[in-house]
Amino acid sequence: MKSLLLCNGKVGLEIFLWLVEHYRDDIGLVVTIGTDEIKRAADSFGVNSLSVESKQDLLKSIRETQQTYDIGFLIWWPWIIEADLIRLPSHGFINTHPSLLPFNRGKHYNFWALVEQAPFGVSLHFVEAGVDCGDIIDQFPILYSWEDNGATLYQKASRAIIDLFKNNYPGIREGRFIRKPQDLTRGSFHLSNELEEASKIDLDAKYLARDLLNLLRARTFPGHPACWFEDNGKRYEVRIEIRRNLP
Repeated sequence: MKSLLLCNGKVGLEIFLWLVEHYRDDIGLVVTIGTDEIKRAADSFGVNSLSVESKQDLLKSIRETQQTYDIGFLIWWPWIIEADLIRLPSHGFINTHPSLLPFNRGKHYNFWALVEQAPFGVSLHFVEAGVDCGDIIDQFPILYSWEDNGATLYQKASRAIIDLFKNNYPGIREGRFIRKPQDLTRGSFHLSNELEEASKIDLDAKYLARDLLNLLRARTFPGHPACWFEDNGKRYEVRIEIRRNLP
């Protein structure tokens, strides 16, 4: 089997290194965004690699390698890929998605899971022309508590998706898996541009305390913007820390 890997971030790096160690001959090509740590690792191991600078260059650059692939993987990949690229590997693409599909399809899964109090987890699914709507291969649910926030859900999902991939890859490469269609009448879908307005606190509005606390902790992620409000023409950010009071 020859795989086409589109890898990004720390999750992409860890999964790539695991594949190099255990299934090196499966890797037909690894694609990165720019010359990142994954690209440097691929070069050091002598693995075929390609770095792209923009989404527009992706399909053209891969086609120029003139290779064929049995299956593709989106591993923490941030860009939606077009239909022609989805069809390039003979068995399509599988995505690593950090939510318990069909809940929180789209962007900012860690924020919306807490705001909507939705089931949370990670999923491996086939890629189709829509967004995060393809058949499920496997999932792992992740429980969360009042002490969780946007950052901790991101961290939990990052660890869980690596384990989910490792557990399923041997069966995927041998064709031993079952495709389960998603029930898209359930769950939720959110675009990237929804986050800013959803994070606004109206000082004159009425909130249930539970809803306000969930909103605040959902946007609590050190190093990233937080919930915000405006007063007298000035803008403020607010974060929250919740700790369980142990006896």
